[in-house]
Amino acid sequence: MKNFNLSVALLFFIGLSGLQAQEKIPEVEELLSKMTLEEKIGQLNLLTPGGGVATGSVVSEDVEAKIKAGNVGGVFGVSSPEKVRQAQEIAVKSSRLGIPLLIGSDIIHGYKTTFPIPLGLSSSWDLELIKESAQIAAKEATADGINWNFSPMVDIARDPRWGRIAEGAGEDPYYGSQVAKAMVQGYQGENLTQPNTMMSTVKHMALYGAAEAGRDYNSVDMSRLKMFNEYLPPYKAVVDAGVGSVMTSFNDIDGIPASGNKWLLTDLLREKWGFDGFVVSDYTSVNEMIAHGMGDLQAVSALAINAGLDMDMVGEGFLTTLKKSVDEGKVSEEQITKAARRILEAKHKLGLLEDPYLYSDESRPEKDILTEENKKFARKAATRSFVFLKKHENTLPLAKNSNIALIGPLADNKNNMLGTWAPTGDPSLSIPILQGFKNVAPNATIKYAKGANISNDSTFAKKVNVFGERISISDKSSDALLQEALDVANASDIIVAVVGEATEMSGEAASRTDITIPDSQKKLIRELVNTGKPVVLVLMSGRPLDISEEMNLPVSILQIWHPGIEAGNAVADVIFGDYNPSGKLTATWPRSVGQIPIYYGVKTTGRPGPESGDFQKFKTNYLDSPNTPLLPFGYGLSYTSFEYSDVKVSSKEMSASASIEISATVTNTGNYDGEEVVQLYIHDKVRSITPPVKELKGFQKITLKKGESKTVTFTVTAEDLKFYNSQLEYVFEPGEFEFFIAGSSDAEFAGSFTLKK
Repeated sequence: MKNFNLSVALLFFIGLSGLQAQEKIPEVEELLSKMTLEEKIGQLNLLTPGGGVATGSVVSEDVEAKIKAGNVGGVFGVSSPEKVRQAQEIAVKSSRLGIPLLIGSDIIHGYKTTFPIPLGLSSSWDLELIKESAQIAAKEATADGINWNFSPMVDIARDPRWGRIAEGAGEDPYYGSQVAKAMVQGYQGENLTQPNTMMSTVKHMALYGAAEAGRDYNSVDMSRLKMFNEYLPPYKAVVDAGVGSVMTSFNDIDGIPASGNKWLLTDLLREKWGFDGFVVSDYTSVNEMIAHGMGDLQAVSALAINAGLDMDMVGEGFLTTLKKSVDEGKVSEEQITKAARRILEAKHKLGLLEDPYLYSDESRPEKDILTEENKKFARKAATRSFVFLKKHENTLPLAKNSNIALIGPLADNKNNMLGTWAPTGDPSLSIPILQGFKNVAPNATIKYAKGANISNDSTFAKKVNVFGERISISDKSSDALLQEALDVANASDIIVAVVGEATEMSGEAASRTDITIPDSQKKLIRELVNTGKPVVLVLMSGRPLDISEEMNLPVSILQIWHPGIEAGNAVADVIFGDYNPSGKLTATWPRSVGQIPIYYGVKTTGRPGPESGDFQKFKTNYLDSPNTPLLPFGYGLSYTSFEYSDVKVSSKEMSASASIEISATVTNTGNYDGEEVVQLYIHDKVRSITPPVKELKGFQKITLKKGESKTVTFTVTAEDLKFYNSQLEYVFEPGEFEFFIAGSSDAEFAGSFTLKK
């Protein structure tokens, strides 16, 4: 066993800023000196007006009265420069101290110009593209008066039953950290007082993506080693990147709900990581600690404020109980002052204390929202997010004069293009696939038929439609819909079937135990294949699906997630060859739900499964399935092909203070220009705790013309080889490391090097 260690002072998770007293801001301290206890508590209260207000006021009368009384620190659900100015005027002109409001919103993948869902956007493996998407979202949202965003969601997710896997960057802590930083940098820019930047909120702190059984809001039980090595890195990455606020998760951690967990919010987040922003609860998560069994509203509110929570979203437990808790000695006024200070400091960082109307420029919406430039970017982002899952007989790309049967319940459907958690987008403005085909290939013959309902299960449809009419069951019988599709297919030369999930079949409160394509659509696919015509499946979903049956059919498959406002144009760009798909999966796709949770960075066991994949008794394998996934992390095809060669390392040995270079030559051996995501994986052969079989340590996206070769080089240092040992010390240990460079995580190791003491 290795025993080389670094000083605890080098812990990755300890930030120097957390060891120093933060410099106080004079404007904030002056305000605090004038505030009553009730006014300080008021700053900790975040409200939403909810639906329409009969009086026409920007907020309901109740919320308006609370703002005037100094009992509100921020609101969300309010937008437009005019309405935001009205809300700020109430706070500034009618409350005793005139403190402006934070104006928040959920802007998850674009504002009015909606981009692909985050899981899709992450599949681009293009950090500059991802950062730019956040910049555009911030520019549009701030033009509408919003200065605080509840994004990005950085939860590591390895269970596709969990609907909120759609909102993150997948399963890998390294890649998830890179995406998280890019998003925060895009939203916040270099200076938060600039009116086209907004404060970012990382969520959900912490471990929310590991909810048991893949069921949303469920409990999480995890070792500290797994936390620190696999689930916490993206949160830490955005704290280091300067994120302004943190949102707590709904789950418990070590038996204590996140919103009342002092170890999480104070010991780790503030004292070790050095976070100096403010912490907000998720929607009513303080109140929900009552159902967790932590006490009544006063008790859970006191638990939360003492744990380090600064702002209570919607529940009003702070507003209604904290003064009583101070009077009874259960909460100190000092703790409330600390929280109020953090809220006021956020307002100072945003420039609101100097100019409460900074985000109320009525000339901006027309100039900055839904511009042609923004829509052009949305189209580009969507094409980069698509993953080519299966190539059959070089069916794709299609000629622009093809005779096409465009079939499927999602082929001409505006309601399902934007994807989950797009509350600020307008589905009526989206480009459906049928329209995109006509736009890009006007000389093609395109015949359309719905072919099937998204689902024939009316009970299931009712559950999905809680958030909008996403599953519409036709008045026509299933047989009639199918016959129409077959008539269209038989009159065409090639079939493009757009199938998969409706928008709200994934996302929050959208967990599924069956992640196959709905039966209504499966039947349609089988019948289309039986025509003998070439078939392309355009697959739409917010999660990895079990498509084992479809992968065994003679079809090509293009995964498009939910692509956003320019969906149809982007899909047509790829189908007709104007763009060669380059996306790669950021979450493993299982053969069945029985393999879940499934991810590439698993640990080996004392009885590893046979390399051949054949079943062997008393080994770690299934009786009824291979261990391997249907589609591995990092996987994605192209219209062209790439060959890797000459994988090598600059030195077989590396000292702790030096670096080595690992390189490979990549050649485009096909007939199209294309892009490839070149991935570096490393395996620590022997260490003091069991290592994963491989870990992503670098990636580069390159463009190669047909016949062109490039050498791709990665620099590796001892810092890249660190992990948390059993004492939670962040260390590297000397020994042998294997590596490979390839286009996905399932390649074989190609070489090794030794890290010396």
